[in-house]
Amino acid sequence: MVLLCPKPSVLWLLAVVVTARVGKAAGKPKLIDYGAAACDSRDNGVSLRPSAAASPDGPEPGDPAAAFSVPTLDGEFSYQPGALRGPLVVHAFSNKSGFLECMWSSESSLVSLVEELPDSTQVLFLSLDDSALSDALWMRDQLQRVAMHRNKEVLSRLHFSPVPVFALGNWIPNVLYYWRCTGRGCVFSQVVFKSEGWNMPIIVKRLDARYDWLMTRGDPKSYRLMEAGDGCEPSPSVAGALAWVSEGNCSFFTKVQSMAKSNASGVLVYALPGNPIQDMNCVGDECDATLAIPAAMVHLEVSVARALEIGQPVYASFQNTPGALAEMGWFIYPSFSFLNWQAQWFDFYAALQTKLQSPAEVISVFDKVQMHGEDGAVATVELPIALSDFDALHLDASLSCPGARDSSCAHWDHAVRLLVCCDPGGPSCGTELGRWVTAFRRGIGRWLTDVTPLIPLLDSNRCTLTMKTVPWAMPWVVSLNLRFSVNNRTDYDVKKLRPFRVTPLYSGGTFDKNYNKRYRPTEVSVPASTRKVELYAVVTAHGYDDNGCGEFCVTSHHFLINDVFNNTLTFDSAGTPLGCTLRVKEGAVPNEHGTWLYGRGGWCDGFQVDPWRTDVTKQLNASESEPNTVVYFGLFQGKDPNPSKEPGYIIMSSFLVFYK
Repeated sequence: MVLLCPKPSVLWLLAVVVTARVGKAAGKPKLIDYGAAACDSRDNGVSLRPSAAASPDGPEPGDPAAAFSVPTLDGEFSYQPGALRGPLVVHAFSNKSGFLECMWSSESSLVSLVEELPDSTQVLFLSLDDSALSDALWMRDQLQRVAMHRNKEVLSRLHFSPVPVFALGNWIPNVLYYWRCTGRGCVFSQVVFKSEGWNMPIIVKRLDARYDWLMTRGDPKSYRLMEAGDGCEPSPSVAGALAWVSEGNCSFFTKVQSMAKSNASGVLVYALPGNPIQDMNCVGDECDATLAIPAAMVHLEVSVARALEIGQPVYASFQNTPGALAEMGWFIYPSFSFLNWQAQWFDFYAALQTKLQSPAEVISVFDKVQMHGEDGAVATVELPIALSDFDALHLDASLSCPGARDSSCAHWDHAVRLLVCCDPGGPSCGTELGRWVTAFRRGIGRWLTDVTPLIPLLDSNRCTLTMKTVPWAMPWVVSLNLRFSVNNRTDYDVKKLRPFRVTPLYSGGTFDKNYNKRYRPTEVSVPASTRKVELYAVVTAHGYDDNGCGEFCVTSHHFLINDVFNNTLTFDSAGTPLGCTLRVKEGAVPNEHGTWLYGRGGWCDGFQVDPWRTDVTKQLNASESEPNTVVYFGLFQGKDPNPSKEPGYIIMSSFLVFYK
């Protein structure tokens, strides 16, 4: 299969991914659109929706990807379907974008591409402008310099074309124009300056400030532009106006905060001569403060500076000029890290396709069924198999959007739970079999989750499975297969152990001062035939109280056995700035439209929740006549939670699993 992933507005990325050959037949190249929502110069997204035939109006996601050749600085780059064994990412640059200027002038952004681009990935660099030749030379020089300094061999996988996109003569421009982004923010971000006596307005590119993950956007209203020096101190003269301040002498945050205290309507920070536009963001504790006025960075425009110097009134407004590019997710800030994360996901997906070719008895539960409302998606399936013939169970699950583009995807992130009932009215009816978290306005997501210990829950030939999230969430399209298989074992002297009993323990609840008061010790006896006992738990923390709990705070979850053995699960990456980016290689969806980068309490946006499993055999009394005690408690910073308002909550399913 070939995945083609375009990008929106002024930053366009597309990718071609080829999975490994299976048997004698290789997968045919396909185009895959990676979404279309809030597509601005920070977007670049993905959603797998194969289509049966090519559209007469242009290529659609799922259409075969045709071969193409592009002249490069080193000769020619040719793409032939089936020839690659990894992603091809195509990046189109424009010097009309402040976002791209920052992305290409930021040393950390360039280093991230050189250091972190997966070895499987090649990149073709294009330009949207007439200056394609000089753009290609400049892009190559930038990356060549960084690669040499870092002693990294990466240039053999980077290809730079001196031909502008509009002159390529292949299907790439058609994809750009046909897969237009029509959502909010598909733009070249600009500032328009006007003054009496000027024949024409002056229009310059801008890069909006970013207060942590939240981007500010100016409205089209015209403001009087007022000089405010470096903006490091409040200036009463800018009240009601758009403050014009220079970079330097204090942080960007301090400038914006000072102008906000001066009742300015907004801030324009101009780069000093020779300096590039930078990413204006808060640092550390600054990010805890709320800033309510728009801010952006531009280049110093001589005519504007001269007019202000002589007291000539200048008026400025923000405008967004639509681009013609499809999106490939959301670039929250100008860095090639977002390209790398998308390429990492391609590698994950290719590996997943290989895993899905392994032998298994597959039971289809949902095939592109809409999940929505109180009921969610419900199906009753027959299990015409002898479970004793298998010793592994995996959930092959996917979440996609109702439409082909990300604009149809649900907003916000919600837990999705798979509940199973094989004995209506029985004690295990409604037990959770799997859990995932939806992506934020992105249509990709497919995972393979090992839930082997819970095989005993499927104790009937007929079971009902329900996949659901909160009833008020926008709809998702779900697919789910149960994959029963036999693990490959090389040590034939060791008898395979199989789970035969699942004993439920504890669930979660509101994470407040009474959280641990709800739980009492549970007595458990070990069946005589038991060879192994495993503690199995699926735990996620949600909500946001005054301590950031439970989503962004570090919590620990303790299962104390026989008052001696403390089995502890700690979410130590919760709240870290890039915690969930580290999970992209495992299937976490990258480049979502929200704070997907931050570490969470046991979960990430667009990711499966992996069960926590630990062997507790030696912690238990093996005799059925000697009961064991298990007690659970959850802590925040080593103490009982004690939020002052709006407590978070814990979603938990926990069991002891007995093997023989």
